[in-house]
Amino acid sequence: MTPPPPPSAPRPSAAVVRALEGRTCAAQPPPPPPGGPRPGERTLRLLTVAVVALSAALLTGRAWLLALAAAPLVLLALALPRTHVRRVETAASVEPKRCFEGDTVTLRVSVAHDGGAVRLDPGVTLGPGLRLDEVVVGPSTVTLRHTALRWGRWSLGPVDLDVYDAGGTVRRTVRVEAAEVSVFPHAAQARFTPIPVRLPQRLGEHASPQAGEGVEVVGVGPWVPGERQRRIHWPSTTRRGAVQLHRFAAERAADTVMLLDAFGDVVDPATGASSLDETVRAAAGLARAYLRTHDRVGVVSTGGTTRWLAPGTGDATFYRIVESVLDVRKDRRFDGPGLERVPPPALPQGALVYVFTPLSDARVLKVLRDLQGRGRRPVVVEIPSGDPHVEAGDTAGELGLRLWHADRDAMRFALRDSGVPVLRHVVGEPLDLALAPLLSGWIGGRR
Repeated sequence: MTPPPPPSAPRPSAAVVRALEGRTCAAQPPPPPPGGPRPGERTLRLLTVAVVALSAALLTGRAWLLALAAAPLVLLALALPRTHVRRVETAASVEPKRCFEGDTVTLRVSVAHDGGAVRLDPGVTLGPGLRLDEVVVGPSTVTLRHTALRWGRWSLGPVDLDVYDAGGTVRRTVRVEAAEVSVFPHAAQARFTPIPVRLPQRLGEHASPQAGEGVEVVGVGPWVPGERQRRIHWPSTTRRGAVQLHRFAAERAADTVMLLDAFGDVVDPATGASSLDETVRAAAGLARAYLRTHDRVGVVSTGGTTRWLAPGTGDATFYRIVESVLDVRKDRRFDGPGLERVPPPALPQGALVYVFTPLSDARVLKVLRDLQGRGRRPVVVEIPSGDPHVEAGDTAGELGLRLWHADRDAMRFALRDSGVPVLRHVVGEPLDLALAPLLSGWIGGRR
């Protein structure tokens, strides 16, 4: 299905702003909190007023300022607890741990402590794919509700929990370790499942060019002694005076591999769409379409490191495929050795390989040459990345844009000239529109 637009960000409440204040950078979480009790904000404010009033009294020699200094000290003495919290234990739970983009994720932190009543004040560090929507603080629990904005593995913490006494004068900070949530992408809408000209010898739902025990009639032939008379073609039998039988196409299952180009993440300057987002959504949609027809589907992601999952079938395979590519966002190394070489176990013999790429990195051409050298049948699905932004009147920029277009056209021509189909997927449209040209014939056969 077509992915829904990202949810609009509501205006955060005061509790959310306080929880996120100064703690919104996931790459650099705050340092670990100090251990043991320490003064709270109320204690520091009262002491500051007392010290300022006492200093003014000493400098000016006015005795009435001493009364002004004594008032906050008296309030502080009355508010100080007889005993402060010495032991704090926390337990965190996440519901759900796996969700789709746009779903709500709830983090609940339970607090157990000794002593009297306390007040809780959380501070949150979020991953970039999440948005904190609501903070509910109870006597012994803190509930944080988030919205998953983008697919990936995102951290819900760490959460620094300040535990205050009833008067708010003494506090102890406890860090709740980060909890992780897996956010799955919305799969693109796809129903078409093109198949190669040669299929593996495995029972499936696709009619192959070879004769076999299927249900699709491909011709009529004479009966051979020992052959089972499955269906007699009576018009031909009567006309020729000999038994003529229907010939059927063998039904086979296809092996497909989704190869994801994760060498980089290109953002469209006009729409802000991420090429990596659309790559994963399109691959997930096509994988789901093949799994519906009981074909085997595998995945390979190249970029930073090469990750792969051997082809499998069944509904559980879809979620294993998505799980295998969620870590792509965490790996930002684009210069690792051997990235152009796909592991042999990831490519079964006769597998049809779909390469989802924005064609922005020339290393993907080495991957395609490696696939062709092994006798695989790659099909390139181009994910649009948008044109670079050029200011009006910028002659050099316009010339560079023309060269950029020419370079991409040359790349597409080289691929088509080598026999690799190049399809263009438009973001927001069903993937079937891009796959429609493949239905005019067998992939790897004559058109």
